[in-house]
Amino acid sequence: MLKRSLFKLPKNKSFNYTPRYYEGKEQGNIYDFESKFYKNRETVNYNDYRSHWNDARNESRHRGNREINYRLIAIVLVLVLLFLFVIDFDLSIFRQR
Repeated sequence: MLKRSLFKLPKNKSFNYTPRYYEGKEQGNIYDFESKFYKNRETVNYNDYRSHWNDARNESRHRGNREINYRLIAIVLVLVLLFLFVIDFDLSIFRQR
């Protein structure tokens, strides 16, 4: 028994828990239909990397990025043409006779 536990170390446990701020006992309307969890529905759990990844993916799929792509293509095209001009590339090979 001693030999078996000598080389085998216990595995550390990790929990995905972020405590929320505790405001104490509420003295509100007992007939209110609002859930106690409704207030904290949009709070962020900083240990939940999956939801962070999903939120980032959903934001990157927004249609507003389309303008940036056109602008980036135009900038790259201008830089390529400037580079070809600097190295004195003959552009006449692309013209039809």
